[in-house]
Amino acid sequence: MNRTLRNEVGKMSGVKPVVGVLLGDPTGIGPELVAKLIADQELMKLAQTVVIGDQRILAMGQRIAKTDMEVPIYTNYEDIPFPVERPVLLDYPTVDPSELELGKVDARAGKSVYDTLMYTIGLAKEGRIDGFVFAPFNKAALHACGCPFGSELELFKSEFNCPHVRGELNVVDDAWNSRVTSHVALKDVSSLVTVDSVYETISFVNGVLKVYGKEVPRIAVSGINPHCGENGLFGTEEGEVIEPAIRKAREKGINVSGPFPSDTIWLKVLAGEYDAVVSMYHDQGQIALKILGFDKGVTVHGGMPIPIATPAHGTAFDIAGKGIANAQGIKRAFTIVSRMAANQKRNS
Repeated sequence: MNRTLRNEVGKMSGVKPVVGVLLGDPTGIGPELVAKLIADQELMKLAQTVVIGDQRILAMGQRIAKTDMEVPIYTNYEDIPFPVERPVLLDYPTVDPSELELGKVDARAGKSVYDTLMYTIGLAKEGRIDGFVFAPFNKAALHACGCPFGSELELFKSEFNCPHVRGELNVVDDAWNSRVTSHVALKDVSSLVTVDSVYETISFVNGVLKVYGKEVPRIAVSGINPHCGENGLFGTEEGEVIEPAIRKAREKGINVSGPFPSDTIWLKVLAGEYDAVVSMYHDQGQIALKILGFDKGVTVHGGMPIPIATPAHGTAFDIAGKGIANAQGIKRAFTIVSRMAANQKRNS
């Protein structure tokens, strides 16, 4: 067991959360990633793992990944003999993968994803799972099947009745990032960066990192203008908006600093000075994180009743079925969810 994983197991000693693992889009690399994840025996010590989905899709993933571990199959949650020491499959029939073409958008695959997500959310609401990880899915396939939500975040906010959740966090290794604005035009960013929106994002990040186990999260806040506006020479948002938001957060006891120029802020994180960065807009954080490690990035949906995470990459249709998908992202997602779920159980 490597040192990092040994540390995770040690932090979670005595607490074994039940973590669901969803197979993702059956025409992408999701089933292969899940097969590689559950074959990692050391990682499986972090939680009681319940794979949720169609047994035919998992079997396909295992064939592609060339893993041959036997996974006990149950058709009813009540029949699972908790506590479990190895991964089990809660069979939820959706679609026969032999009827689908790998690497192609298919509404049937989207329906498989949507139905499994809704079933899993139902289990979470009933308190039967403590968190879940989902393999990548394709939004076009999800929309083609009639899903009424524009994204998984909107789905989670609706189903868990969390309309005010700020958004998501992205993680590479132990560097965290969230953003004040997300999928909006760059010309609209300045009007959306307000004292309230910056403060709420800082508070959101602080809360999620505390659940993760950072007792006093160290948060750095990015400016919005080049060189933070050079004292107002080309932009005043730093002094008029971002600094007041930081002061407000400090008054609430949050350990936050900034604003820092966005072209150097990540150097401070890499030097170990901070745990997380609050960016003002999408690409300020995304470019840095994807350079740090595209294959091992994780998206965490914080602020929900239970921790939820997924690899930050997509379905990788171009390599689906080839057995070469990199499982670092889903393994890190599983580690994060397991740790957060264990902390929530311990503190409940």
